[in-house]
Amino acid sequence: MYKRREETMPTDANEELAKQLEATGDYRVLRRLVPYPANLRPDGCARIGVAIDVETTGLDVARDEVIELAMVKFAYSADDRVLGVVDVFQAFQQPSHPIAPEIVELTGITDAMVEGKAIDARAVVRFVENAQIIAAHNASFDRRIAERFWPTFVHKPWACTATGVAWKEHGFSGAKLEDLLARCGLFYDAHRATDDCDALVALLSQSLPRASATVLSVLLARARRKTVRIWALQSPFQLKDILKKRNYRWCDGADGRPKSWYLDIDEAELEAELRFLRTEIYQRDIDIERQEFTALDRYSGRW
Repeated sequence: MYKRREETMPTDANEELAKQLEATGDYRVLRRLVPYPANLRPDGCARIGVAIDVETTGLDVARDEVIELAMVKFAYSADDRVLGVVDVFQAFQQPSHPIAPEIVELTGITDAMVEGKAIDARAVVRFVENAQIIAAHNASFDRRIAERFWPTFVHKPWACTATGVAWKEHGFSGAKLEDLLARCGLFYDAHRATDDCDALVALLSQSLPRASATVLSVLLARARRKTVRIWALQSPFQLKDILKKRNYRWCDGADGRPKSWYLDIDEAELEAELRFLRTEIYQRDIDIERQEFTALDRYSGRW
C-alpha cells in the first residue's frame, strides 16, 4: 500500500529569511514543493483530472513493460483552476525479465521492489472512470504505454504539459518538469513516479507570468482545439534544415507511421502551412497528407 510522504512547511523564520534574500534582488530562493493533501471532497460542480506517470523497463512503447504506475486525481473548477487533490494511486508490477541496471539507476526501482507485485486493472479503471482529462508530461510516451496495458485510457481525453503549452512564449527556457517548477520558485525530489505526479499538479496550479491564466487553463484551451498533423512526404533531402527550423520532426517509420518529416499545428494555421510547403518545399501544387486530432486521439499510438 502506498503511503503518501508527509511534507513540512517552512518555519516562519526561514520564510522571512527567504523573503529578505529575494528583496535584495541578488537572490532567487526555491521553496520545496509541498503536495496538496489527498483529502479534497469535491462538490458536484467540480471537474476531475488525473496526472499520470508510468515507469517502464525501457523506451520501446510496443515491447517494454510497466514496472510502476502512479496517478494523482485532482479537482478543478469551471474556469480551469486546480482546487485540490482527491486521491492518489501507486502500484508496482513485476516484469517478465529482470530490470536492467540502467533502468534501476534511472527510476530507483529494483527487482526486489516489484517482486510478486501486479497492478490491479480493475482498480485502474475505477480510479480514472470519472476523469475528464488525463495529463502527462510526456503524453506521447505515457499514453501509448497506458493504452497498451489498460484499454480504458483509449476513451479518455489527454493533454501533454511538455508540448501543450508554448513555454518559451511565457518566458520559460525549456520544458523539463524540474526546470519549469524552478522557474516558478519550487523544487522537488524527482525520484519516483508519484513525486512527478505531485509536481505536475503543482505546475498546473501555477499562474503564467505573461498571461492572466493558470497553466491548467492554457493547457486545456489547447487540448480542446482540433490540431492537424501535416506529413511532408518525399520532401527533398537538401531542404531538411528548412523543415527542422520550422519545427518539423522526423519519423523513422519504425512504428508503422510514414518515414517522413511531420508537423502538428492548430487547425487555424493549416492553410498557411500548406502554402509554405507547396511554395518553399515542393515548388508545385500538390496534395499533402494530413490527419486531424482531438484530445481523444492525440498522442495515441493508434495513429
